[in-house]
Amino acid sequence: MKNLIFKFAAKNKQLFKYGIIGCFCAGLDFAVYSLSVNIFDVPYLTANIVSVHCGIFTSFFLNRHFTFKVKNRTAIRFFSFYIIGLMGLAISSGMLFVLVEKMQTNEIVSKIITVFAVALIQFLSNKYISFRYRKCNN
Repeated sequence: MKNLIFKFAAKNKQLFKYGIIGCFCAGLDFAVYSLSVNIFDVPYLTANIVSVHCGIFTSFFLNRHFTFKVKNRTAIRFFSFYIIGLMGLAISSGMLFVLVEKMQTNEIVSKIITVFAVALIQFLSNKYISFRYRKCNN
């Protein structure tokens, strides 16, 4: 089993790195959300907006440097990454609303569900849009 994990990681380096950074950023997102909701009594959708932005900014800079290793066209890449992050925010906010308001699920449990649901969509979107290799001199 251990060999299988190492082979998968070696074959899928970008996905593996994105996953590690994603876990870190999801933890940051979750921590900011949880503190906002539980300690500072911020409404859960407002807390989601703040926490997701913390995750987006951190994720962009870590993935740019470690996962995709691209240094050119930073402003354009950030813009597309940010738009994808906003789409993830819309999806997660919609899911949170349905889970909390319609299904009466705990706000924290709902956030955990949304983080995992949005992660794969954002990986594929960022790999093929924000960080795709582009030949240029910038």
